[in-house]
Amino acid sequence: MRLSVAIPFYNEEAGVRELLERLRRVLDRLPGGPHEIVLVDDGSSDATFELLATAARDDPRIVAISLSRNFGHQAALAAALDHVSGDLVVVMDGDLQDPPEVIPSLIEQQAKGFDVVYVRRVARKERWPLRVCYFLFYRLISLLSDVRLPLDAGDFALLSRRVVDLLRQLPEHHRYLRGLRSWTGFCQVGIAIERPERFAGRSKYNALTLLGLAFDALFAFSMVPLRVAALIGLLTAGGSVLFALYSLYVRVFLGPRPQGFTALIVAITFLSGVQLLFLGLIGEYVGRVYEETKARPHYVVAEIVRGARQSS
Repeated sequence: MRLSVAIPFYNEEAGVRELLERLRRVLDRLPGGPHEIVLVDDGSSDATFELLATAARDDPRIVAISLSRNFGHQAALAAALDHVSGDLVVVMDGDLQDPPEVIPSLIEQQAKGFDVVYVRRVARKERWPLRVCYFLFYRLISLLSDVRLPLDAGDFALLSRRVVDLLRQLPEHHRYLRGLRSWTGFCQVGIAIERPERFAGRSKYNALTLLGLAFDALFAFSMVPLRVAALIGLLTAGGSVLFALYSLYVRVFLGPRPQGFTALIVAITFLSGVQLLFLGLIGEYVGRVYEETKARPHYVVAEIVRGARQSS
C-alpha cells in the first residue's frame, strides 16, 4: 500500500509546520510506502508556499504545488487529486480541523472493503449560528438531492485509487467534492469524529463563500428548484381559472359588485416576485451550463517543487 495525502492551503502559514510535523509522525508509523504528501497552495498572499516549498526540498515524500492565483477551495482539491500517485488517497484541509491522527482509523475501515471512508463531523466548535446553518444545510441538500448524500460529512475522507481516477475524469467547474464522491457509488462508510477548532488563523470561508458552496451543491445535485417552479406555475394557473369562474358566477347571478384595487395590486406584485425568483433560479442553471461550455481548466499551476533538488 502506498498512501497519498492531498491538502489544499490558502493563507495558512501559521499552521503549516505543525500540520506537517503531525502528518509525518502518522505516516512514519504506517506500513508500506513510500508515502506521499501533495500540498497545493491556492494563491496565498502570505508565506504559505515558501514554507511548503522548503518542506518539499527537505523531504522527498512532499510535493508542493503553487497555483497561479486563488481558484477556490474545490479547485485546489481538484489540483491535489490530479497530482497524487498513491494506491489510497486521503483528502483533508490544512487548518488542522481534520486531525492527521484519524488517518489510521480511515485505513482500518478501508481494509474491510470500502472504497470511500468519509468523516462525519460531530461536536463542532464553531459559533452556534454557524452550527445551525451547517445542520440545516446538510439536511436540506440531502432531502433535495437526487444522490444520497451523507449528513455532516465534509471533504475529509480516504478514497481508493479507482474513485480518485473517476473523480479526475469529471469535467464540471462548479465542484462539490463531497457530493461527487457520493455520486461515484461503490462501497462507502462514515466514521464520526469530534471536529477540533482551527489551530491558527481564521476560516477563509465567509458567509458569501459558504452560500456559494451551498448553491453549487444544490444546483449540481438537484432539479427540485425547477420542479417547484413548474408546480407553482401550475397552481397559479389553476387558481386563476377558479377565480375566473367565481367572477363569472358573481357577475351572472349576483349582479355588479363594488370593485377595488387592493387585491389586484397584491396579486400582481406577488406573481411578479414569484416570476423574478424563478427566472433567477433558471438563470443559475443556464449560467452554469454556460460556464461548462467554455471548457476552461479548473486551475493553472505556476510552480511545482518536489524532492530534494527537483523543481519545475
